[in-house]
Amino acid sequence: MSATHAPAAASRTTHGATAASGANLTLAVVGATGQVGAVMRRLLEERDFPATTVRFFSSARSAGTTLPWKGGEVTVEDVATADLTGIHIALFSAGATASREHAPRFAAAGAVVVDNSSAWRMDPDVPLVVSEVNPVAAATRPKGIIANPNCTTMAAMPVLKVLHDSAGLERLIVSTYQAVSGTGLAGVEELAGQVRAVVGQDLEALTHDGGALTFPEPVKYVAPIAFDVVALAGSLLDDGEGETDEEKKLRNESRKILDLPDLRVSGTCVRVPVFTGHSLAINAEFARPISPEQAREILSAAPGVELADVPTPLQAAGKDPSYVGRIRADQSAPEGHGLALFVSNDNLRKGAALNTIQIAEALIEKGYKARALAA
Repeated sequence: MSATHAPAAASRTTHGATAASGANLTLAVVGATGQVGAVMRRLLEERDFPATTVRFFSSARSAGTTLPWKGGEVTVEDVATADLTGIHIALFSAGATASREHAPRFAAAGAVVVDNSSAWRMDPDVPLVVSEVNPVAAATRPKGIIANPNCTTMAAMPVLKVLHDSAGLERLIVSTYQAVSGTGLAGVEELAGQVRAVVGQDLEALTHDGGALTFPEPVKYVAPIAFDVVALAGSLLDDGEGETDEEKKLRNESRKILDLPDLRVSGTCVRVPVFTGHSLAINAEFARPISPEQAREILSAAPGVELADVPTPLQAAGKDPSYVGRIRADQSAPEGHGLALFVSNDNLRKGAALNTIQIAEALIEKGYKARALAA
């Protein structure tokens, strides 16, 4: 079966109109040739997303190539020059620069944009949405754009929201263990290349001498990532506070999603030699008492969450839930008011592609569209 990629005729109505189904829906995927774009395309097929027409976009470099779609091929269009007429929903995963340039064009042409980059997350006129946490926020979007949070924030939110609803979240101390796929294909290739380069060397020599092996010069990270951890995930910000952008995102995005502007958050974001699957060690302090037993009961029924004795990134890779375990009392918090727990989540799947698609599904199923879909 072939899919079309020509613009489809569409009706337009005023802000706030709704439609009951995805009939005659045209979906755009911007950044379709990238790492997250590939996951997005796969998930759209797996979930049988109700689009009759799908259009794939990329930069001029990849325009004209074809990508598989439901047994056929779709020609990739140049995002900068294509006619955007007739697109109802546009899923963006092309990076912040491309999103700042092109997302407003898609919105102006009548599409609802769901953006996976950092470009719009803290814009007060753009809702920041996690599908299990605050889907209703997607209904109000003056710019026609909805933002997807950063992948580490995403992993934590389904866990923390239900605990907050029960006990009133006041403070978070978080250490992250972020996979190299969070920095794109270049990060994956750097880890794989460093591992391949030392095959045949005496790996056990690292037990006593960290300089015993010769690694290729690091490019993506400030130090070799193979057999090591790098306590600098993201880029240092020039604001005098010594934080990286990843650490700042964790604080600001958590506050916005949970609607807790005064939430105290301290994060240390670390890159680890794992291909896919971000993990977080979380110490959470609450206004009201909450026990580990209560937390397990609450989390066992939480959407997007699965309990695990010892969550690991390998367990999470290729799966949808945030796996949470090692749930215990935080002995450093006021008695009964703190929890320590560990979360692992697939940073490419739920951390990026899946949440974007789930938001788009809500636009159709719950009638949160800014403009009517074609009948």
